[in-house]
Amino acid sequence: MASGTVTSSEYISHHLTNLTFGNHPEKGWGFAHGAQEAAEMGFWAINVDSMIWSVGLGLLFVWFFRKVAKAVTSGVPGNAQNFVETIIEFIDENVKSIFHHKNPVIAPLALTIFVWIFLMNLMDLVPIDWIPYIAGQMGVSYFKIVPTTDVNVTGGMAFSVFALIVYYSIKQKGVGGFLKELSFQPLPKIFAPFNLFLEIVGLLAKPVSLALRLFGNMYAGEMIFILIALLPFWAQWVLSVPWAIFHILVITLQAFIFMVLTIVYLAMAHDDH
Repeated sequence: MASGTVTSSEYISHHLTNLTFGNHPEKGWGFAHGAQEAAEMGFWAINVDSMIWSVGLGLLFVWFFRKVAKAVTSGVPGNAQNFVETIIEFIDENVKSIFHHKNPVIAPLALTIFVWIFLMNLMDLVPIDWIPYIAGQMGVSYFKIVPTTDVNVTGGMAFSVFALIVYYSIKQKGVGGFLKELSFQPLPKIFAPFNLFLEIVGLLAKPVSLALRLFGNMYAGEMIFILIALLPFWAQWVLSVPWAIFHILVITLQAFIFMVLTIVYLAMAHDDH
């Protein structure tokens, strides 16, 4: 595609467009054939490729960890068991160092977030044209494979965490205690309206920052891979390999940051000020 059949801007636009299904104002329900049509479908349109890859990778995570758990041995462990136990111990240490309350949900949630986001980020290392080319041969015009470059995916995960923050805040402190926490700090009680405004803004900023941080970093990484793909073949190898090696750190770090901030926010929800 980058060799002359389309312009550079068309190539970039193509690789940044999701396979979207929704209700087009003029054509009814169906798939979009461009970014503009996808935008016209509005809020209820769904990015099919993001859903396929995110759900598929989530199921892969569950299947692999369940398979290892069923075959676990107290004797000499195999490579798969060593690998899974290393990840679980890493997550457990982080949870214990940050979360000082009793809640059996936090550690499994942190494990799920870290591994799931890492797998979705890892798709960014697949050569940019491979899977879209295969999809094109099957008649699918657009097919993105990195779910975390879709703000709908990162936003969905972030607002799920936000729902848990509100839920545990109310569960631990009651509705009255939660509202007092929002209204009576950091300034004295006479400034309750101002405190409430500040605390609500801070509360809402948590899911927004979670979503946009992950989305922005992964979107930028994908864009660099796309720009490298527009260069001559020899230059692609010179630049793509070092960037891919560096990007391994990025995709791991972004999964770790999302996980740690989730633990921190839920620990704050359990704390009584």
